[in-house]
Amino acid sequence: MFLGASDLIFKNAAALRNNMTPAEMTLWGHLKGSQLGAKFRRQHPLGIYIADFYCHQHKLIIEVDGSNHNIPEIANHDLERQLNIENDGIKVLRFKNEEIFNQLEKVLNTINQAISFPFRGRGGWQSELFPALMLKMAAR
Repeated sequence: MFLGASDLIFKNAAALRNNMTPAEMTLWGHLKGSQLGAKFRRQHPLGIYIADFYCHQHKLIIEVDGSNHNIPEIANHDLERQLNIENDGIKVLRFKNEEIFNQLEKVLNTINQAISFPFRGRGGWQSELFPALMLKMAAR
């Protein structure tokens, strides 16, 4: 039986969920169960892509890059993929394995900041509270 592209994506995502890298396992320990105030899914199909971690509520993808992401062809694919996803209004955070193992607090702070200040397309970060913040600063 021939599988369609979306069937293959879902099948690959299921396989990846069962084969997490040590860095993904470490990060998942802090993302699962809404510990950061947001619900994340592992190896979640998103169109033609599979996100390592995806939070629908905050339109946020977290990618964990192993050493093979330093290969120019893969790095170029990662950039193209990130631009396509961000054009759809979803923020992509990328962390290297070493960052997760050696700078976990910094990684978690970056994720918390992304949750606190939602991404609104390629225009940049915008807080829902930004207008109120500006009024508060102007009143000083």
